[in-house]
Amino acid sequence: MKKIKAISLLSAGLDSILATKLILDQGIEVEAVNFKTAFSDSVAPSKIAADKLGIGLKIFNIGEEYFQILKNPKYGYGSNVNPCLDCRIFIFKKAARYMKETKTSFLITGEVLEERPMSQRRDALRIIERDSKLEGLVLRPLSAKLLEPTIAEKEGLVDREKLFAIRGRSRKPQIQLARQFGIDYYLSPAGGCLLTDPGFTNRMRDLMRQNGNFTINDIELLKVGRHFRLNPGTKLIVGRNRNENNRLLNMAKGGDLLFNPTETAGPVGIVRGEFAKEIPPVASSIVARYSDSDGNQRLEIAYKRIPDSTVSSILVFPAGEEKLQNMRI
Repeated sequence: MKKIKAISLLSAGLDSILATKLILDQGIEVEAVNFKTAFSDSVAPSKIAADKLGIGLKIFNIGEEYFQILKNPKYGYGSNVNPCLDCRIFIFKKAARYMKETKTSFLITGEVLEERPMSQRRDALRIIERDSKLEGLVLRPLSAKLLEPTIAEKEGLVDREKLFAIRGRSRKPQIQLARQFGIDYYLSPAGGCLLTDPGFTNRMRDLMRQNGNFTINDIELLKVGRHFRLNPGTKLIVGRNRNENNRLLNMAKGGDLLFNPTETAGPVGIVRGEFAKEIPPVASSIVARYSDSDGNQRLEIAYKRIPDSTVSSILVFPAGEEKLQNMRI
C-alpha cells in the first residue's frame, strides 16, 4: 500500500503538538513545517517538539515577503496590528505549495474552533481554506468532529472516531490530553506573535505611519530599547542595558547617527530618519537623561554619522520627564 503522508503546521504550542500526535498515532507519516517571521520565531521550540515527536521539520523563513500582508490585509486587523486571517491564508498557500512538491495527502493544524476570535471562527476557517485553495485538505484533529469531514476522513485515510470535538478558549481539554500522552514540552499560550502585543503594536503602528518601506532591520530595532519620536521623520532608540547597547551597535546602519556619553557610563542612542539641526541637541539630552548623573549638570554627548569617523560633541542638560513623555513611543 502507498504510504500516507501529511504535513503539520508545528508552532510548538500545545494545540499543534497534540494535533500532530493524534495523526501520528494513526500510523500516518508526518513532516512538520514551521514559518519564521520577524514577529514570531518558534523555530527552536519547534525543533525540540519535532524531535520529541520523532518527525522531521522543514523551516521556511518568509522575512520581508510577509510585510505586504501586514501593510494591507484584505481581511483587516485584530485588536492590535495582527492580520490573522491574511496571515493564515499566506502560510497555508506556502504549505499548499510544499504539499504539491512532497506529494502530501493533507495538512494538519492545531486550530481549535472558536479558540481565537478572529481566525478560528467557523466562517473564518472556511475563508482560509477557500482562499488558500485547500478546501477539504485541512484536518484539524482537535475540533474535527465539530467540522465537516475532510477528504482524508471521507476516504478512510484517517479514522474520524479517534479525533476530538474541542471548542472554545478553555485550555483544560488540551492540558488533560497532554497529561494522557505524557506531553510536557510545549510553549505557553501567552507567547506567540508580537503583533498581538499592545506595547509592540504602538511601535509598529508608528513605524508604518512614518516609513512604509520598512525592513527587517527596522522591525528588529522595535524589539530593543526605549523609543522616541523626535519629529515625523526621525526616531531615537536608546539602550536600556549593556546587552541592548551592543545590539543597537550591531543593528546601526549607514546614515544613522550614533550617540553616547563621553565622561560617564550611559546608553547608546541611535537616530534614524530625516535629520535637521535641532536633532543632535534633542537626542543628546535624552541620552544624557539615561546616563549616570544626578540630572542637574550638563553632560558631554558625542555623536557621529555612520560610517564616518568624524566625531562631534555637545554639552546638554538631561531632558525632563515631561519632554520624554511627549516623545516616547
